[in-house]
Order: sequence, then structure tokens, then C-alpha cells
Amino acid sequence: MKRDKEEKKYKRKIYLDTNLQIIFGITLTYIMGVASITPAFPKIVKELNISAKDVGLLISVFSFPGILLTPFLGVVADRWGRKKIIIPFLMLFGIAGGLCFFVRDFKLLLILRLIQGIGAAPLGSLTVTIIGDLYSGKELVAAMGYNSSIRSIGSAAYPAIGGALAMIGWHYPFILPVIAVPIGFLVLSTLKVPEPENKLHIREHLNIVWKKLRNRRIAGLLVIGIIIFVMLFGSYMTYFPLLLGNSFAASPLIIGLFMAGVSLIAAFTSSQLGKITSFFSERTILKISFVLYATALSIIPFIPRIELFFIPILFFGIAHGMSISVIQALFAGAAPLKYRATFMSISGMTFRVGQTLGPFLMGLIIGVWGIGGAFYTGAGLSIAMFIIMFMLE
Repeated sequence: MKRDKEEKKYKRKIYLDTNLQIIFGITLTYIMGVASITPAFPKIVKELNISAKDVGLLISVFSFPGILLTPFLGVVADRWGRKKIIIPFLMLFGIAGGLCFFVRDFKLLLILRLIQGIGAAPLGSLTVTIIGDLYSGKELVAAMGYNSSIRSIGSAAYPAIGGALAMIGWHYPFILPVIAVPIGFLVLSTLKVPEPENKLHIREHLNIVWKKLRNRRIAGLLVIGIIIFVMLFGSYMTYFPLLLGNSFAASPLIIGLFMAGVSLIAAFTSSQLGKITSFFSERTILKISFVLYATALSIIPFIPRIELFFIPILFFGIAHGMSISVIQALFAGAAPLKYRATFMSISGMTFRVGQTLGPFLMGLIIGVWGIGGAFYTGAGLSIAMFIIMFMLE
């Protein structure tokens, strides 16, 4: 009887849940902070007279606040509640991001991107925290998959939209973040989420979380999270558009469409995670992802014609569609409600570390070995993640 009830619960269409749909809206909001502007990078380099190495700072300064603030805000969310953090930070994200549209000085643009990054700091970790609060078991994996699918759809749409807007002017993609303001009001009026009852002293709270994070498998997943985002935001998000623009004379719109292809493939893959987990364990899915990442990145420098990029795009999209959702589900499932925001914020911080370091480290590498070095390094990091998975067994 209990089993029938659980199966019936799993069969419900959770993507129709209003709360999950609002989470989708938050996800679509914060991911535009990077995805919508990268197709404009070649134009930004020319119009603002900066180097290809410097343009990566638009990602790094945006990501940096998340490293410092995300863990602190996770603790606050566990004690004050999720909505009291999400709403004001959505507003900050939207206002600071919209102001970037009016700026023509690179230094001032970096300052506003830093402020926008402060607004973005808790959003990613709190969306997956709330999913962990609302769902469990197979529904948790499925919900993470749907959210990752939505994120990938946004990652597909925003480069295309940003590329089209950049055809008008390099600054036009920066108008998009203002959508965060109405999303914030929607969260205020409609989102219903169980809030934690946490009366522990903050020191005791952090000690419990720290003990959980010292688990060898959890620590290994944190390291893998850093490496994935170094590769994603260094090799792919920053230097793949520059490769297309500089070596193949691709327009911002074409660059956006190529990057959209990866995201659409990732979106479809993520939406099928509920079925994929019926055949493979989470650990096996991660291993397959790392092999696909390595294959995709290692062949990019050898591709002679632009139309052949569909091959690495296919591999990279499948890998990305599987890896992030599985890692987030493993983290969320390992933490109880009253510690989950802190736990997920720390995992989110590791993603931010990778996101911040990626463009900087790959910038150093291309300064020595050329742009191909960024992709070879990304492939090497993928192999390292594959090896780490065996070490955690």
C-alpha cells in the first residue's frame, strides 16, 4: 500500500507545481548574468579597446562575491528563511544589471558587474535548496533534472538573444537582468516553501555542517564541482566564443546559436534524468559525463570547418546535462532541512570558485600556449575528474 502511494506520488507531474515553476523563473533570471553577454565579448573587446584576457573579468568579478557571501547567506537562510534572502537579492541583481546598459567605461562596468554578482550570490544555491526542501527520493532527482533543463534552455536562449541584441550594440544584452525585479515580487506573493526551525547556536550549526562536509565522498564532490566550473567558464564560456569569432569570423548571432546548441542538448538530457537513473547509478552517470567532456574539448582545436563543431557541441551538451543535476541532487539529498541552505551554499561557493578562477586561469594558459591550450587544459581537467570518481569508491 505504501509502495503504491509512493509510486503514485512519483508519477505526478511535478513540473506543474506552482512552487517549482517559480523556482524555474528564479533559475532563468540568475543564469542570464553570464549566458546573455558572452556572445558580445568580441564586440566588447573592440569597442572598449581591451584585450581578450581582460574581457574574462566580466565573468570573474560577477562570480567573485559568491565565493565570499554564499556560505554566510546560506547560514542566514537556514535561520531567517529562504524568501527573506531571495527577494532583496533578486532586486539588487536586476537593478545593478540593468544599469550596466548605460555604462561605456570598462572599469565602471566591472564595478556594476561586481554589485550584480552580489545580487546573484545566493540565488543558485537557494533554488536547489528549496527543491531539496520540497521533494525527496526520485522526485528530488527528477526536480533537479527539470530545473537543470530549464537552466539549459535559458543558457540556450540567452546567448541567442544576447547575440541578436549585440548586433545592435555591445551593451544591449545588459538590459535583460531587469526581469529580476518582477520575479522578486512574484516570489513575495506566491512562493510557498517550508521554512526551517533552527534554534541552534550558530557555532553548533556550523560544526554540524562541517562534520558532514568532511565526509570523503562529499569532499570529493566539492573538488569535482570546482573543476567542472573552471572548465565550463574558462575553456567553454569565455574562449569558445573567442575561437569562433577570431578563427572563423563568426558573428555574435552565430556564436550565440552555437552556444545555444550545447544548452538545448543539455536541456533535453537533463529532462530525461529520471529515466537515465533507472539504468545507471549517479556515480556511473558522472563518469560518463567526464569522458564526454574530455572528448569534446580535446577535439575542438582540430576542427577545420565551422559546421563540424556540432560534434563537440553534442558531446559537451550531453555531459553537461547529466553532471550538474546529479551533483546537486547528491548534495541536497545528503543534508537535512535545517542545515540544507548552508550545505548547498557551500557547494554553490565551490562552483563560484571554479567560475571565478576559470577565465583567469585559462587566460594565463592562452598567454603561454595560445587559445588551443584552454581546450587541452579543460580536457585534462575532465580526465582528472574521472580519476577522482574512482578514488571515491
